[in-house]
Amino acid sequence: MNMEETLIKIKNEALSLILEASDIPQLEEIKLQFLGRNGKLTIAFKDLTKLPIEKRPEIGKLANEIKIVLEEAIDDRKKLLKESASQKERENLDVTNPGIKPPLGHLHLITQAISEITNIFEKIGITRVRYPEIEWDYYAFTALNFPENHPARDDWETFFTTEETNNKLGQIILTPHTSSGQVREMEKAVKQSQKTGDPISIRMLNIAKCYRRQSDVSHTQMFHQFEGLVVGENISIVHLKGVLDYFVKSYFGEKRESRIRPYHFQFTEPSFEVDVTCGVCLGKGCKLCKAGWLEMGGAGMVHPNVLKYGGIDPKKYTGFAFGWGVERVLMMKEGIEIDDLRLLYSNKLEFLDQF
Repeated sequence: MNMEETLIKIKNEALSLILEASDIPQLEEIKLQFLGRNGKLTIAFKDLTKLPIEKRPEIGKLANEIKIVLEEAIDDRKKLLKESASQKERENLDVTNPGIKPPLGHLHLITQAISEITNIFEKIGITRVRYPEIEWDYYAFTALNFPENHPARDDWETFFTTEETNNKLGQIILTPHTSSGQVREMEKAVKQSQKTGDPISIRMLNIAKCYRRQSDVSHTQMFHQFEGLVVGENISIVHLKGVLDYFVKSYFGEKRESRIRPYHFQFTEPSFEVDVTCGVCLGKGCKLCKAGWLEMGGAGMVHPNVLKYGGIDPKKYTGFAFGWGVERVLMMKEGIEIDDLRLLYSNKLEFLDQF
């Protein structure tokens, strides 16, 4: 059999197999069989060097034409098979099947904590209020019994704005704590009492962003606090301790307990630090807590001077207040161990998606 007959035979064999191919993988195998590195047509091309010089152009032209024919036949068959597969898929489509739900986001873990804390206190009649994040010095410090030279009023601790100073209210600042809402709530309660004639009664929960000039692995310049304030007749430390126990058991679990230790805050007297039993050892002492207790935040009986600033008679009314960091109680509850608190406000989804 001469070279021309060999090429024609290769062409016919290949075309027959291409037309019979039932799927694309089979078609790819046929392509390799004839046009691959060791394919039949490729080997035939190499044999052209064995022909007499005068016959090479004619046979070479025929070989190129056959290669083009086979490539076009493979492409056409591949297109036809794809269209056929698509048609079958459409025919087999069941429009009643449930669709694939797109991935959904979720609330940030801080937002989740705020919602849970709010719901806990609402069950005992302490309702959430909102007060400005941009506040007057008067409500943030003066009305809370802070002296003029107190370190917290230093510009290394508090963010001061460049707005004009008010003769009575002082400078405008970014509120450093949710306690700035205490006197505002008292003023509102006094007006309500004067209007209705009812005794003053305050059951406030203020959750808000706070700002301080601190930024390191354990502090962020913006963070969240929740502030509780209860004012009325005959309010005592017993009521404060009851609310603390209620929150600790509701938020951390029935087996957890709270305790108060004497401390000092400008706006409460007496003042206390609030501790919670460790979630690992439940107060027995372990590597995490050392002595069985973890510090949660501050609390105390409202200072008489603060009541006066709010327009309330401290001889008739008493109250208690507490203020803790949302991030702190969240991490105590969830057992989140991170080296840098700023991670809570990062955009690292591999961390945030866990919650």
